[in-house]
Amino acid sequence: QPQLVESGGGLVQPGGSLRLSCKFSGFTLPNYAIGWFRQAPGKEREGVLCISGSGARTKYAASVEGRFTISRDNAKNTQYLQMNGLKSEDTGVYYCAADLRLDSICVLSPNEYRYWGQGTQVTVSS
Repeated sequence: QPQLVESGGGLVQPGGSLRLSCKFSGFTLPNYAIGWFRQAPGKEREGVLCISGSGARTKYAASVEGRFTISRDNAKNTQYLQMNGLKSEDTGVYYCAADLRLDSICVLSPNEYRYWGQGTQVTVSS
């Protein structure tokens, strides 16, 4: 059973940076896409960015393009979400999720992911 655990959230001032981690187990990367999502209070969960199992394809939400990047350490089974230029509207609970994808792409729809971490809170405020 795939498992994912996020960490690295916290309080940061506008314009600051954070790096979130997603440590995963129970699956092998080439067959699983991983996505990052967030949910602000009173709002629906939205896709932030995702990466295909091979790492060759990524997709970014327009609101974060140019500010957020994704990377991974295969030896540590860990994905990273680097967030720069944070804004108050980036506040929310951030989740990583994974699902089997044999078509070598990733999507930003939460409905396409079955396996989720518990989330980590990110608050951007002065």
